[in-house]
Amino acid sequence: MDRRLLITGCAATLVALAARAVAQGGEARRIPVVARKFVFIPNEITVRKGEPVVLEFTAPEVAMGFFAPELGLRALIVPGAVARVPWTPDRVGRFDFLCDVFCGDGHEGMNGHLVVQA
Repeated sequence: MDRRLLITGCAATLVALAARAVAQGGEARRIPVVARKFVFIPNEITVRKGEPVVLEFTAPEVAMGFFAPELGLRALIVPGAVARVPWTPDRVGRFDFLCDVFCGDGHEGMNGHLVVQA
């Protein structure tokens, strides 16, 4: 097979895939979340099933954690950096998340909810 034909076919496929992703809103929605002593802001995040999102965590004070056990999502949140958690929900429901890095008295109440709607 002619290399030019192969390269042209691959390029056309990539352009078509990129156009389809843009048409379908291919860019993931970014959701900023701040982990402060002893709260996530916001502590309830609502998304739609099948919607690609990126949870972007920051922690201005001390190291924190994010853990959503039912969804298998986890991140270490270090001050001065952004911890990104890409996620495309595949089921509807209300899922708990919590801080899984001890951050001081009050740590045990640091939690929130991911709400996935149809």
